[in-house]
Amino acid sequence: MSHFPSPRFEDVLLAAERIKPLVSRTQILNSSLLDSWLTPEGIEGAGHRIFFKAECMQRTGAFKLRGASNVLAALAEQGEMPTHVVANSSGNHAQAIAYACQEFGLPATIFTTTSVSKVKAAATEYYGADILQFDTREQADEAVKEAATRSGVLWVPPFNHPHIIAGQGTAAFEAIQDIGEVDAAVAPVGGGGLISGTLLAVRGLCPNAKVIGAEPLNANDAAVSLREGKIVKLTETPQTLADGAATPCVGELTFPFIQQLDDFYEVDEVQIAYWTQWLQHLLKIHVEPTSAMSMAAVAGYLAEQESAKRVLVILSGGNIDQAMMQRIWQTDYLTQPPML
Repeated sequence: MSHFPSPRFEDVLLAAERIKPLVSRTQILNSSLLDSWLTPEGIEGAGHRIFFKAECMQRTGAFKLRGASNVLAALAEQGEMPTHVVANSSGNHAQAIAYACQEFGLPATIFTTTSVSKVKAAATEYYGADILQFDTREQADEAVKEAATRSGVLWVPPFNHPHIIAGQGTAAFEAIQDIGEVDAAVAPVGGGGLISGTLLAVRGLCPNAKVIGAEPLNANDAAVSLREGKIVKLTETPQTLADGAATPCVGELTFPFIQQLDDFYEVDEVQIAYWTQWLQHLLKIHVEPTSAMSMAAVAGYLAEQESAKRVLVILSGGNIDQAMMQRIWQTDYLTQPPML
């Protein structure tokens, strides 16, 4: 994928117009109680405000529909539509490709692992895609590469593509249009597509705002890559509640954007479960652990501030199956209210 040009803010603007009829303009949520809990005494100003862009309410339950729709819509503009689409995904990208292909009347095949979330797999099949499962992520990745060599077949990667990155950036773009300027924006990091697009959108609209990434400590390839100054791939399949961020490595296109982030947090499993429970309780919506993980970074950022800040959080998705819900709620963390 290294032959692709790096996307720019202008590409986010184009994507926003291109996908407008294909995606939902999701809600902005806020919890005044959470704001008050995370505003310490003596802070200058009226208090912190945290705004949640609820991509869990997107048509496929996650932000991934934005990038997938942008890829196909851009090809349609150019008159270069494929005859078949293939993709490798742990779930949300799979649903997005299946849904987008259904909209454009294209057949799709998804290459994934046997550990894929059952609810995400069921939705992918409901949208009309075929699913091929493999024992490991590496096997699925190799199989999709082979399939992409066939005539007329287009491989849409989950994050390492300029139209994917630009499409994902429309979530932050819409949010800032709706709420105005922010002091910081926070998003989860898996392969890096969402955080890269978020960086583009925020830098274009709020040049002085901080852009912060959050990643599972148990799947911290991006953090290790930042420390090493080069892309480092995980050697084993990570075990984390934040399955949407369990990618083996970031992409050649996304890593330079990750290197531009103002801060980066590695979040342990207790914090991931804790914030998933609290966001579900406070916002009254289904929130994936990958989404909730960002709140650990928000709390870390706010703890260092001396004046009131406006923070945008991209809630990346809300597709959770029963097994994951049981893991999240093994321990009840609602007895411990959030505080700095």
